[in-house]
Amino acid sequence: MKIGFIGLGIMGKPMAKNLIKAGHQLVVFDIVKDSVNEVVAAGASAAASAKEAALSCGHIITMLPNSPHVRTAVLGENGVLEGAKKGSVLIDMSSIAPGVSKEIACECEKAGIKMLDAPVSGGEPKAVDGTLSIMVGGDKALFESVKNDILLKMGASAVYCGGIGAGNTTKLANQIIVACNIAALAEALTMAKKAGVDPELVFEAIKGGLAGSTVMNAKAPMMIAGNFKPGFRIDLHIKDLANALDTGHSAASPLPLTSSVMEMFQALRADNAGSDDHSALAKYYAKISGEEISKKAL
Repeated sequence: MKIGFIGLGIMGKPMAKNLIKAGHQLVVFDIVKDSVNEVVAAGASAAASAKEAALSCGHIITMLPNSPHVRTAVLGENGVLEGAKKGSVLIDMSSIAPGVSKEIACECEKAGIKMLDAPVSGGEPKAVDGTLSIMVGGDKALFESVKNDILLKMGASAVYCGGIGAGNTTKLANQIIVACNIAALAEALTMAKKAGVDPELVFEAIKGGLAGSTVMNAKAPMMIAGNFKPGFRIDLHIKDLANALDTGHSAASPLPLTSSVMEMFQALRADNAGSDDHSALAKYYAKISGEEISKKAL
């Protein structure tokens, strides 16, 4: 299958490579030429624009940072809609505001293009090994037509969540849970350290119990090592929580925990930690408590 792939960042690049490994022909575009060259070296062809990436492909995937980027890539000058043929399928795998997904889908429909919103969860490690969780909104029959041959070549699961926008609403729910889990983990390990108990032993003792989670298994070792190399940057989680707050407020759904973690992230961004992994919430607690979780501080 020939697929246009637009957006080769931390997540998009390994996702595109996994599609190539699965036997698909990819035509790729990104404004970062080094990323394009790397995926071309893996077997893709390069396009000069989103329009060109869509011209010869029946399926087009976008994997971009936020709502404005997707809107521009799809609806803007030299965008997907200028190149895609009627009957083509756009799969937007970016994490954006559900309302924007609906807006873009409406414009696609006018042009005879079918669209799914299909954001992912799992961060860079799961993008690399092809085990992402994919949550999808749009027409169910359209979802079924791309599930096995495309989506499950990048993910371990692909779940239909409802109409267009439902994928991104589900992703926002995921991001709320992840953010609150990381904050609770940082708070708990900081408390343990200040009380004189080794955070690594706390982690080993509780990870098999009710508090255990994928989040804990991924982020506790990073906090303990003081390693905040980004798998998922704070700046991107701020974007997701901003979309969650907007969506929640629009639906009259209060989000007090989300608001609290958002302010923690904003404090870290103000301290120039926006490019750190979101496990750097440990730095926030270090600053307000005077105690670092990291074993380097033992």
